[in-house]
Amino acid sequence: MAYLRSAAVGALVARNVLAWVRRDPRARELERTNFHGRTVTLAGGPALAAGATIGAASGAASGRLAAAAVAAGAVSGAVGFYDDLVGNRPDQKAAKGFAGHLGALREGKVTSGLVKIAGVGAAGLAASALIGSGRSSRFGRGVDVLLGAGVIAGTANLLNLLDLRPGRALKAGAILGAPLAVGRNASMTAGTLGAGAALLPGDLGEEIMLGDAGANALGALLGVALVARTSTTGRAGALAALAALTAASEKVSFTKVIQDTPWLRTLDDLGRRQSQA
Repeated sequence: MAYLRSAAVGALVARNVLAWVRRDPRARELERTNFHGRTVTLAGGPALAAGATIGAASGAASGRLAAAAVAAGAVSGAVGFYDDLVGNRPDQKAAKGFAGHLGALREGKVTSGLVKIAGVGAAGLAASALIGSGRSSRFGRGVDVLLGAGVIAGTANLLNLLDLRPGRALKAGAILGAPLAVGRNASMTAGTLGAGAALLPGDLGEEIMLGDAGANALGALLGVALVARTSTTGRAGALAALAALTAASEKVSFTKVIQDTPWLRTLDDLGRRQSQA
């Protein structure tokens, strides 16, 4: 069954890439301290990006859809990994948010965050163009491609915004991906979610973290799956919702909202390693 096969491919690739990266002599360069003060590795990011991308491509119904998955997942993962490695430097950490990166650019400095934003945007545009549109007019097709690009980049950004606690981004990805894992093009989503499921225990156990590489790739691939099965109206609605959530994140802490909402807090804590006093 194609659905199970793509999920298995995603999981297998994710596990093998994780093991390979952790065995690399330079693996210590990927170690970071998380919010609990524990040492974790960013190896989960490239592992998820590779597993989810290959899993989604293996489940694609056409060559163009497979190419769209590779464009979105691989590029978003690559520029996210670059930001994970470079963005922690003191000269890079000063720029926060889109406005901060643009401000740095006006001063003649290209930040790793700006490279990530541009890369994810370009990946979303390329993937959306590959998915295409069913509309007859050139203008209509252009609108659909731009809307699709916004959805792919916006979903990548949303998952990245949520990746502030162990397992949160993967859980959110599973929730967003659940309705996409049935019906048309379900095997693409299965490949993405299979990779996430393989890495969830390590993320919840605070052994690995996704970083921008994993979260951006996961979100971008879910965006591809959504765009591949929606019309102009669906893409416009999804983009509006993503824009609203992104704007809200500038004013409200998602972590605080989760902690203040009992059922969200329970879901967020589910399976997570408990902090030691």
